[in-house]
Amino acid sequence: MTTGPARWASLFEHPGADPERDRLVLESGGQRSMVVAVASTADAPAVAAGLVRDERVTLVELCGGFGSGDVAAVAAAVGDRAAVGHVVFGADQIPAAAAYATAAAAAAAAAAVASTGAAPAG
Repeated sequence: MTTGPARWASLFEHPGADPERDRLVLESGGQRSMVVAVASTADAPAVAAGLVRDERVTLVELCGGFGSGDVAAVAAAVGDRAAVGHVVFGADQIPAAAAYATAAAAAAAAAAVASTGAAPAG
């Protein structure tokens, strides 16, 4: 049994994020909490496994932007070494969540175009 703080991590997607750099760590009251950005949901299994291995995280919480397949992949990556939770949106919030996802995708596409200097497709 560990005598250190309880360790928890929340992962969310943010294009271009570096999970080693783009994280917030809070430690108080016997708990260490980490909020970690991943560039893509596809990166989450490896990041979560690393947090479990290196930071001794025992609970991984995934943002509502992760799909059920992403959750299954993270759960498989951490095995029985950590619990995996998933934030889900209530039915009344689905239109707002979809609008956010659309706006985020458009912003990411515009940023990609701006960084390459290419004209937008279309």
